[in-house]
Amino acid sequence: MRLTSLDVFRGITIAAMILVNMAGVADDVYPPLAHADWHGCTPTDLVFPFFLFIVGVAMTFSLSKYTADNKPTSTVYLRILRRAAILFALGLLLNGFWNKGVWTFDLSSIRIMGVLQRISLTYLLASLAVLNLPRKGQWILAAVLLIGYWLTMMYVPVPEYGAGVLTRDGNFGAYIDRLIIPKAHLYAGDGFKNLGDPEGLFSTIPAVVSVLAGYFTGQWIRKQPVQTRTSVGLALFGIGCLILGWAWGWVFPINKKLWTSSYVVFTSGWALLLLAACYELIEVRLIKRWSKPFEIMGLNAIALFVASVLLIKILVKTTIGTGETAPSTFNWIYQNIFASWAGTFNGSLLFALITVFLWWGVAVLMYRQRWFLKV
Repeated sequence: MRLTSLDVFRGITIAAMILVNMAGVADDVYPPLAHADWHGCTPTDLVFPFFLFIVGVAMTFSLSKYTADNKPTSTVYLRILRRAAILFALGLLLNGFWNKGVWTFDLSSIRIMGVLQRISLTYLLASLAVLNLPRKGQWILAAVLLIGYWLTMMYVPVPEYGAGVLTRDGNFGAYIDRLIIPKAHLYAGDGFKNLGDPEGLFSTIPAVVSVLAGYFTGQWIRKQPVQTRTSVGLALFGIGCLILGWAWGWVFPINKKLWTSSYVVFTSGWALLLLAACYELIEVRLIKRWSKPFEIMGLNAIALFVASVLLIKILVKTTIGTGETAPSTFNWIYQNIFASWAGTFNGSLLFALITVFLWWGVAVLMYRQRWFLKV
């Protein structure tokens, strides 16, 4: 069984990821296209957890024959480990690309964690849980991870900071990350200053539940008829998660950079609602014409993500002209082609939209050539 609606959901997510990544490079960007500075959640903050949720739904189908009576063999575990290792390595490649004007790997300062690294680790850990725990055990694990993370972050004291300090450097997760990962290899930007990481090791624990939430959803869908009542069920579950996540946020704030438990539940709610909409339109009502561009992008999501991030790095790191005042290629294009007539905010949006269409064109070419790059 293959859900076309899941491919479309993945395509919407990768298109949104390219859009917000490109728009976010500019200094002036519309608030919905920027991450929340700290606590809170913008539409941009939904993109990454959507991707993890999709990974979980896809696992339902890829691992289904190993979660019934058939026990997974060592070959299955090796395949999972191989995929996780490739994703992690791709993340390191992106982190090490183009430092001080050249392709280089500065092993003394390369950032270890990142988006693909988190996808790698959550996929690996969620797969092991799915293959080795019964259904009830999987749900218990998800609850323990979320509640345990909440209690640890709020009530376990951090040396020199105390308990419940949810700042970039004072939270318990950042403290654990500093114990495991040398500071030089933590995130330097966005105010972290190598004292923490928005995709750190410790905050990967609750991110595993973002994948498991998708897996639970996929398991439920497989047992349901292709009818509107299934879409309604997804939507009701989604609304329930939104309410629970919002309420939890009053005592454990919704925060992407900390990947708080409330954030996991809240974003899973939005993922369920979007999946419900795609499922109803595509699987139930067979209204598919609008979705084909997103389906095409969804079939090569990882390839498009890696290539789009490399393009951004090249645009940001290269310059037009020479000298210390030479603008980056990105700023030159942004200022002279877009912002000069559309304004700074509209200019950043248009630049990002055109970039999405560029990568859609690449996806179409790959689709027509039947090039599907799988990890």
